[in-house]
Amino acid sequence: QVQLVESGGGLVQAGGSLRLSCLASVRTSYGRTFSTYGMGWFRQAPGKERELVGRIEWNSPTTSYADSVKGRFTVFRDNAKNTVYLQMNSMKPEDTAIYYCAANIMGGPWTYWGQGTQVTVSS
Repeated sequence: QVQLVESGGGLVQAGGSLRLSCLASVRTSYGRTFSTYGMGWFRQAPGKERELVGRIEWNSPTTSYADSVKGRFTVFRDNAKNTVYLQMNSMKPEDTAIYYCAANIMGGPWTYWGQGTQVTVSS
């Protein structure tokens, strides 16, 4: 019902900033629009489990974040552009990971996933 494509990953120095984008292609024949999907950003570092970095709800601008990124990362969405963003500031080497965009239907399970984009923070 929805395809997700991330962009914006790359190499950044510690203390720097990066913005990831996730463009959603929604099949409107199912009667859904981008605004009916909750969106999230996950990351997975080598040898570690995938973790939720931040999320934004489908029906409000409410966001939540992992403790490790609070105050540094911001998730926001532009429903007119079918895009969700992850603004990352004051980055640390431990932020190095593959970052994935995910979507759920109206707060349900994370059903849809992007292919991921590599983020590397050098010290």
